[in-house]
Amino acid sequence: MTRSAHRTRRILQVAGASAAALLTLSACSLSTDSDQGTSSAKPSGTVTVFAAASLEESFKALGKTFEKQHPGTKVTFNFGGSDTLAASITSGAPADVFAAASTKTMATVTDKRDTAGTPVTFVRNRLEIATPPGNPDRISSLKDLTEPGLKVVLCDRTVPCGAAAQKALDTGGLKLTPVSYEQDVKSALTKVELKEADAAVVYRTDVRAAGDEVDGVDFPESARAVNDYPIALLKNAPNPRAAKAFVALVRSPEGQKVLSEAGFLKP
Repeated sequence: MTRSAHRTRRILQVAGASAAALLTLSACSLSTDSDQGTSSAKPSGTVTVFAAASLEESFKALGKTFEKQHPGTKVTFNFGGSDTLAASITSGAPADVFAAASTKTMATVTDKRDTAGTPVTFVRNRLEIATPPGNPDRISSLKDLTEPGLKVVLCDRTVPCGAAAQKALDTGGLKLTPVSYEQDVKSALTKVELKEADAAVVYRTDVRAAGDEVDGVDFPESARAVNDYPIALLKNAPNPRAAKAFVALVRSPEGQKVLSEAGFLKP
């Protein structure tokens, strides 16, 4: 074999070895990336959820479920009036998920482009009249709330439950001056529980959550004032992976069962 042929053969051997080495390194790299992707796909850390006050009991239960399903995670909540929560989010408050009690309050956040994607309605809610146990004033209709001397509490009109109550009153052609306007539905309900009010217009889910502390009175005008509850991942979420997983739980059959048992309506 000539010197030229030896040289050519040597070059081909080196090239082949180099190619094999590159393939091996590439395979190792792909394997490592895949392994890392699998492990990092698991939710971890704290997920912060801003949610309407009426969701408190249901979301706390789902928070415990989430933490059991994803060891190492923690769900923290900020419950309150949807309008106040929306204002906090648009002002830069750190949060991962927003669940509002109306599409109008969610729009406050989407108009500022502070959501990641389009909000999705996950439940609906209907109003009821809450009275002290035994319904001592024998309230049987929305019109009864206009009786002189009756102390009635409503949510503020800027809050979804207050806007819905006003819509129901307008539907019935009724005018009502409450003794107070409350900043969220839980505050309105508390007035009745403490017997500081004779009645309050709240969500039926809150009446159910209060148990024996109040009685509930349904009224037909509530059918014209049903609120949609949208949920969304926030654009600047500190923990988007865990946030997505929490939203998925809320929308899952398991999450919907918890919400349905609390009295929420299907979207």
